[in-house]
Amino acid sequence: MENALPKGSIVAVVGSGAMGSGIAQVAAAAGYPVRLYDSRPQAVAKAIADIGKAYARLVEKDRMSSAEANLARERLCAAGSLEELADAAIVVEAIVENLDVKRKLFADLEAVVGERCILATNTSSISITSIAAPLRRPERLVGMHFFNPVPLMALVEVISGLATSREVAGIVYATAQAWGKDPVHAKSTPGFIVNRVARPYYAEALRLLLERAADPATLDAIMRDCGGFRMGPFELMDLIGHDVNFSVTQSVFNAYFSDPRFTPSVLQQELVNAGFLGRKSGRGFYRYGDDAAKPEPQLEPHRPAPAQVSFGPGAEDAMSDAIAQRLRAAGVQVIADAERSEARFHLQNTAIHLTDGRTATERASESEVRDTVLYDLLLDPAGATRIALARADQCSDAAYNGAVGLFQAAGFAVTRIDDVPGMAVMRTVAMLANEAADAVNQGVCSAAAVDTAMRKGVNYPRGPLAWADSVGIEQIVIVLSNLAASYGEDRYRVSPLLRRKLSAGARFHA
Repeated sequence: MENALPKGSIVAVVGSGAMGSGIAQVAAAAGYPVRLYDSRPQAVAKAIADIGKAYARLVEKDRMSSAEANLARERLCAAGSLEELADAAIVVEAIVENLDVKRKLFADLEAVVGERCILATNTSSISITSIAAPLRRPERLVGMHFFNPVPLMALVEVISGLATSREVAGIVYATAQAWGKDPVHAKSTPGFIVNRVARPYYAEALRLLLERAADPATLDAIMRDCGGFRMGPFELMDLIGHDVNFSVTQSVFNAYFSDPRFTPSVLQQELVNAGFLGRKSGRGFYRYGDDAAKPEPQLEPHRPAPAQVSFGPGAEDAMSDAIAQRLRAAGVQVIADAERSEARFHLQNTAIHLTDGRTATERASESEVRDTVLYDLLLDPAGATRIALARADQCSDAAYNGAVGLFQAAGFAVTRIDDVPGMAVMRTVAMLANEAADAVNQGVCSAAAVDTAMRKGVNYPRGPLAWADSVGIEQIVIVLSNLAASYGEDRYRVSPLLRRKLSAGARFHA
């Protein structure tokens, strides 16, 4: 394992925007002298002043001592030209996302810096191999992808192109750790880890909206309250900006030669065409402004609680066991019924299943139980405040209302979505796990790295592969297979690694 750059090593940062100034702030606070360069000298002066204010705020919050803040500010200085970066041990580039511009910068730097200087790019989407290709020594160029805002986000993707030396990647990894970050190694492929694996979080939500499963506020609430995500997909897209989010999706789609798994959404394209870019334009899926009221998610009215429910062995899962425990604690009699094997819960003649990727309507037809209701996946079934239900088209109002009353008795706010395959949380988690498994299968990163990246880079409540282990790899494969059968699309093809793990009876994490 390589060592981090020594504390006295000079860190040069090119670009004084939000990313560049954030990188400079973190490196200086970690004890490294930093030289910040930008083609606009006034921008560098402002960035250094803003970093000083950021240190002052940290002192006010007791997260940094006055002495530490003063020393960190002293380590920061402006560079008036690239020549002033000649003795840097590492140069981190954080300029415009343009291949030709980056190539020119690194060619200019290569003519200035020492032979052992590491060249790092903060690109979020451009091939590291392509950036390095024209260099005299491409082996010393590596991706060092930080996430915004840099001082707060822990993840750094350390990305190796085809020519990147293992030693250089190892030094950058260790240096990121010395800066207080959680780095992961990745291979230079489209989207790297996070921008690739995160696509289904947006794509499945957009498809659910297109199919009128529910409105954005309802789907966001389900993903937050049931799935444990910090932000729902629609509010997150509004925050990112639809122009940015749509562009990233297009970039990954094109880079993978139109793989249907990454197909952009016509709904999001329409928002971009209309200029409804989200928060920054005042309108996206939601309206913003002092007089804008955010719509409330759908909520089912109160229904009477049943006195008892049958609980069969079914396809055993810990989530249903936790729901049964909540019902018992609420005074509902949960009666074990070994003969009711096709579903975990039965209310008289109503079958209530955890979704497996089929619609409730399809399951009702196949089982010849017309009163069929499905419930969606929960991250924390013991503590979740909301649950999503879907009813078969054949299901009677009385049967559905009974199911609503059952889950309300367990302490859930009940939200209904239309009967779409896989519901919301389950299909999203299955697709995230599928994409993560494919990234591991193709050598982009390790299973540990992809889970760390998604937790630290986009604040997912659980890594996708850890989630697959928790739900059960067999269940994930079943859901994906049923989605593929329902839609008839290659979009839902199962990763070979998921099938291999299933066949071996193995998990991604011990």
